Amino acid sequence: MGLKDQLNRRDFRRLMLGQTVSSLGDWMGTLALMYFVLELSESTTAVGGVLVLRLLPSALGAPLAARVVTRWRRRSVMLTSDLIRVGMAVALPVLPHLWWVYFWAFAIEVVGLCFLPARDAAIPWLIEGPDQDEHDTGTLEVANGITMATSYGMIPVGAGAFGLILWLSNNAGWEGHWRYVVVFWLDALTYLVSYFAIRSIPDLGPRRGERWSTEQDEPKQGGFLDALRLPVVRGVLPGVAVVALGLGALFSLGVVFVQDVVHAGPIGFGVLVALFGVGAVSGLVIVRKGDWHLMTQIRTATAIQGVTIAMMGIIASLTWSFVGAVLFGGAATAALVGGITYMQESLDGYRRNLALTAFHATLRFGLALAALVSGAASDALEEWNVSPLGVTPPRLVLALSGLVVIAGTFLIRNESVPGSPRDADPPSS
Repeated sequence: MGLKDQLNRRDFRRLMLGQTVSSLGDWMGTLALMYFVLELSESTTAVGGVLVLRLLPSALGAPLAARVVTRWRRRSVMLTSDLIRVGMAVALPVLPHLWWVYFWAFAIEVVGLCFLPARDAAIPWLIEGPDQDEHDTGTLEVANGITMATSYGMIPVGAGAFGLILWLSNNAGWEGHWRYVVVFWLDALTYLVSYFAIRSIPDLGPRRGERWSTEQDEPKQGGFLDALRLPVVRGVLPGVAVVALGLGALFSLGVVFVQDVVHAGPIGFGVLVALFGVGAVSGLVIVRKGDWHLMTQIRTATAIQGVTIAMMGIIASLTWSFVGAVLFGGAATAALVGGITYMQESLDGYRRNLALTAFHATLRFGLALAALVSGAASDALEEWNVSPLGVTPPRLVLALSGLVVIAGTFLIRNESVPGSPRDADPPSS
């Protein structure tokens, strides 16, 4: 089943429409948050604190999210999360104080960590129905690819919308923090759009009364640590962690690498981001056409990502950077979509919710932590004037990050749960 077939499913289409609008608001809000913080603090370090806001919810909010998604039905979690975020987005810009802005931005991230696993766990329910015991891998991967596209495909649109709103605000004579109030309140409206889209869907699972497949599977607490005890999670999570490492390193060093190493400037960086998007789409097409075992796909895509990052640091040419952006985008997308699909196929009921909570928490935590560490490492090497073999710090950190990603692929294991559809797959080599 392809893109058109998936979007012909009414409830899935409604969910994706709501997610597209909500993602547009999220990216507008993210950019507004960075500019707002810079205006309040006049400090680039404070802007860097926005990355910490992405990290802390994953570390502190994951246990809360795990308890929420294992006790409430998915539809209730998603509806409540959207309504709570409406109020938070409205409150965030009201007081122009840094502590106030940080508090609400952090709170929005925590609630989002409850929403995402509930949404992803509902995808098989929407496209294959509640009584479907066997899942079609290609169908799930297309659906997960569409879901991912609703988020990351809105990055340039959100940036353009934010710029337009800021320009109109300036022309209208709005000064100070009121220029950002409009953006955040529009973000709040996009959560309402998502709310009504989800409200129009009758059910998102699990079945009423269903919690765990068997008594042996039921955890004692239903908390985040119980997710780590699931064999499927232990098998996939190392792959998610090293993919996040690669993404975080490239995210942190990308601007400096393009500007100071390959001397491409802002236009070159824009092309690099665009080519990353092209690679992401290409990765979805390739995994859709190929008959891959999911663990092989995850491991192979992760290894390609690591090799690509390492070679970008070693070769450091504009041409290879552009080629690498395409390969990197395709590999990262294939690995992440493969990981989500593997968890969806291997688990059902609230175990699926719990596993996907661990997935999103690890991805967010790893991305933010890698971005902070790689940026700090590059700055430290620059300050200490360390350039082995004439390799500049950004190149060295990128190359080492790629090698760590490659090494991490050996931690990815095929650990299916008894009785799951993945037990029929051959073990990965």
